[in-house]
Amino acid sequence: MGNAELQSIHVHPVKAFRSLSLREAVVEPWGLAGDRRWVLIDDGGKVVTQRQQPRLALAAAELLPGGGLRLSAPGLDPLTVSVPEPIGTVTLEIFRDKVDGVPADPAAHAWCSAHLGIDVRLVYMDDPATRRPVDPEYALPGETVSFADGYPLLLTSSASLDALNSLIARGDRPEEGPLPMNRFRPNLVVAGTAPWAEDGWSRLAVGDVEFRVAKPCGRCVVTTTDQTSAERGREPLLTLGRHRRIGGKLVFGQNLVPLSTGAVRVGDPVRILA
Repeated sequence: MGNAELQSIHVHPVKAFRSLSLREAVVEPWGLAGDRRWVLIDDGGKVVTQRQQPRLALAAAELLPGGGLRLSAPGLDPLTVSVPEPIGTVTLEIFRDKVDGVPADPAAHAWCSAHLGIDVRLVYMDDPATRRPVDPEYALPGETVSFADGYPLLLTSSASLDALNSLIARGDRPEEGPLPMNRFRPNLVVAGTAPWAEDGWSRLAVGDVEFRVAKPCGRCVVTTTDQTSAERGREPLLTLGRHRRIGGKLVFGQNLVPLSTGAVRVGDPVRILA
């Protein structure tokens, strides 16, 4: 384990849009700076993700200084979106959580609706320190999260992806592999570990920043979505169902909660503390 290191860093400025790879990122209590602070909701206030709309994989959001975005997608002119003034909030539903957010301006709603062909609104999380607690079953008091599925960060390992791809190659749908890591939409990808070593971790440090492992990450249909074409297959859920079923969930990766803040950089050493 002495040579484990941070291989790559990824943020998703708008939840369910294409991931953005960074050389370094600031770790805030609720996740990486700029990660999933924006989300789309439908006319009933429910969050819209690649679960319902795989075409979201084709949309990209570039982070601008100050927290704004530059949106791009095939067939649409790029659009710059500013952080909205906190003059009013809407209540949205993300899984079982009710969360308040600030709507973007109408041009952003129109752009996102044009991309998907359905009526959606773009919403910003103005105060992640107070808006949404982490699942109390796995949280410590005061821990909060952005619009991520449930936890501030997701860590995966390249060795585990290699092992999974070997299993896919021997399975019923070998033509669907090997899969790239972007199927799993991680924040931190670690290299230099044994396959599935992360199953046994409870606390780790990436550079100078410490994290606790909250729980393994249960996977959904989003992992079957090609992030460059938005087309769906059967893998990796077929293979995870045979080989990685833990506690009733199909598992790949670990959910993390920061125990400290600071910057992480590609190449940082990864130390397992417990």
